[in-house]
Amino acid sequence: MSQFFYIHQDNPQPRLISQSVEFLRKGGVIVYPTDSGYALGCMLEDKHAMERICRIRQLDSNHNFTLMCRDLSELSTYAHVDNAAFRLIKNNTPGNYTFILKATKEVPRRLMNEKRKTIGLRVPSNPIAMALLAELNEPMMSTTLMLPGNDFAESDPEEIRDILSKHVDLIINGGYLGQQPTTVIDLTDEAPVVARVGAGDPTPFR
Repeated sequence: MSQFFYIHQDNPQPRLISQSVEFLRKGGVIVYPTDSGYALGCMLEDKHAMERICRIRQLDSNHNFTLMCRDLSELSTYAHVDNAAFRLIKNNTPGNYTFILKATKEVPRRLMNEKRKTIGLRVPSNPIAMALLAELNEPMMSTTLMLPGNDFAESDPEEIRDILSKHVDLIINGGYLGQQPTTVIDLTDEAPVVARVGAGDPTPFR
């Protein structure tokens, strides 16, 4: 059975944040709040934890996993991005967007879209997510918690507990959240493409 932490939405308790990150460092899979529903997360290099996430969501090799970053300082390490794309990202982060970019060799192959060699990148504004990333001090591998057959992000931590308590190591209750996933912006070509409209306003990219 998974652990269940109640973490304050606006002022996350440092002790619980530290304990949450320990779950990640020990190879765990966590459920945590973002600014667009709940997400599944694990360490970037942890192949076994990623495979567990794929089983929960029934994902295939063409899925774009997301690197959840606390700021843009790690962007050039993991993605190829030109000046125009960088300005777009900078002007719209943190926020409810996932940006699809060409991955660098620093990204483990299993995290890339197999055909396109792309990776998602995201800077959240949720205080709990930001505190986790600050404590972790590196990007977290992440994907929106959308259960098989659903097209919305899970938003109720108590319901998540009922469904996933035997499948993840930690569920963070950060309150009831909206169900819209992020808006996905593909920046792999010269002009941005809105690949999915979600919680973020797509207007700046059209």
